[in-house]
Amino acid sequence: MKVMTRTVLAAVLVLTALMASETAMAHGGRTSVGIGFGFGFPGYWGYPAPYYYPPAYPYYDPYYPAYGYPAVPTTYVEQGAQPAPAQPQGQWWHYCAQAQAYYPYVRECAGGWQRVAPTPPGG
Repeated sequence: MKVMTRTVLAAVLVLTALMASETAMAHGGRTSVGIGFGFGFPGYWGYPAPYYYPPAYPYYDPYYPAYGYPAVPTTYVEQGAQPAPAQPQGQWWHYCAQAQAYYPYVRECAGGWQRVAPTPPGG
C-alpha cells in the first residue's frame, strides 16, 4: 500500500511540475520536459585543487633607527609673585537700615540703600 501511495504522489508532483512549466512558458517558446536519473556516491571526486603559495612580498624592516635631533637646553623664566585677584567691580550687597535686611528680601527702602561689600557666610 505504501508503494502505491508513493507512486501516486510522485505522479501528482510530476504533473504539477509540467503544468507549472507550461504556464511559465505560455508567452512563446517551446516547452520540453526531461526526466533523468543520476547515480552517484559520496566520497572522493578526484584530485584536490592545487594549492599555490601566495606571492612573496618584499620585506620592509619597520624597526629602522630613528634620527636623533640635538637636545635643546631647557630655559626657565622666573616670574614675580602674582597679585591677589581683585574683587570684581559691581558685586555689592544692598542693605536697608530701616528694615535691617538685604535687597532681595526687601524690595523698597524709604531711607535709601547702602552698598555693602559681600562677606562669606559665617564670617
